[in-house]
Amino acid sequence: MNSRTRALRIGAGVTALVAAGAALTGCSSTASGGGDADKTTGVTISVVLAVDPPPKATLDQFTKDTGITVKWSNVDWDSLQTKIAAAATAKTYFADATDVDWSRVGQLAKLKWFHPMQDYLNVSKLKGDMPQLASFTDDGQTVGIPFDASYMVTTVNKKMFADAGITTMPTTIDEYTADLKKVQAGGVQYPLNIPFAASEGLSTYWYETTGAFGGKVLDGAGKPQFTSKSSPGYKAAEWMIGALKDGLVAPANINVSDSQGMQTLMAKGAAASIFSDYSGNVGSLYNVPSSSTVTGQVEYIPTPGVDGVGPNLTNADGIGIPMTAKYPKAAATFIKWFTSTDAQAGFAGADGPSKVLPSYALPSRLSAVDVLNKKGSLDGGDVLATLLKDSKPVFPDGAPSWYPEFSRAVYTNLHAAAAGTMTVDQAIKKIADTANQLASGS
Repeated sequence: MNSRTRALRIGAGVTALVAAGAALTGCSSTASGGGDADKTTGVTISVVLAVDPPPKATLDQFTKDTGITVKWSNVDWDSLQTKIAAAATAKTYFADATDVDWSRVGQLAKLKWFHPMQDYLNVSKLKGDMPQLASFTDDGQTVGIPFDASYMVTTVNKKMFADAGITTMPTTIDEYTADLKKVQAGGVQYPLNIPFAASEGLSTYWYETTGAFGGKVLDGAGKPQFTSKSSPGYKAAEWMIGALKDGLVAPANINVSDSQGMQTLMAKGAAASIFSDYSGNVGSLYNVPSSSTVTGQVEYIPTPGVDGVGPNLTNADGIGIPMTAKYPKAAATFIKWFTSTDAQAGFAGADGPSKVLPSYALPSRLSAVDVLNKKGSLDGGDVLATLLKDSKPVFPDGAPSWYPEFSRAVYTNLHAAAAGTMTVDQAIKKIADTANQLASGS
């Protein structure tokens, strides 16, 4: 899926998932798989994702090599989550391989709707090459395998920074804030883009900023780690709201979503930096003449932290095998190929346009990124490879099963604080109350 649409659909989609699951509880079950579950040749598997398929020639080659035919369906993310929930709850066949989003891993592991991938693949061997694999593991269960890499990064318009006399990029948040003020004094009215619309993009921006301030949002038990005024999460919220009130962020951003800010502000030269941008946007958006007026100007920088470079948090897409799959072993063979180094590098353009997967963000494998770097086919590849290697899960202990409700509390209350209908302190308390209530009931 195109990374620029990712954050917009998480909250609504998972709410639909929960509703569908509840509505279908008690439906009659239908056995799937049967005696054919172990077949890995001469079968047709259904792969359903919210992305276009790889080129036909690529899939045909996979069939020739394995004897497995792939029937591919592209279903929009929200509808896909509802279909997954409906099939899993009713115990009916839907697909052999389908989407697993990082934010739903805790929920899917708890519900046991997907096969543990360690039953089919050598997951431990993948860890060194797939930094984001940890985001798809909960309580020892690896629910899915990341097929692309999306993680939050900091982007700057280096021309605007240079015009303001800044040639050395900031490595701390204090330096970053001071540089933004210099860029503003140099003529960029609102240099910083923060998406304050009440949607998932605001939540993920806060998570990344919290990490940069040196902390995490929840502990392993789901308890809030941001209630103290000296905590990183509290300081992150203060910094974000303060940037709006101090005029570094445009007042109109109160209703701007993450993708809107990237497409209509950063890509059009109205903003000079995004603290929590999407990896891959330089090549897929900012350097594309048809969608950008700042081609060649925007670059990735290591995300500034408190005392130096901060972490980059992940929000990748994965692929897994539903418990109701007809051909789980054949699906595992496909997933092994689909997430391989050669396939991912090809999807990202290493082997020319004939093997490109449309809207593919970035490989989840370091080895595939290395292939792209050596061929010079990845904008900002050296920086991206370093940031991917050091990227970390938003929730180190796994996303809680109640993540959708928590995220809604985050973006609703931070939006209210930005709008001035409550203070930062009040917003933080409401978010913390929600987390405590959800954690105690889980």
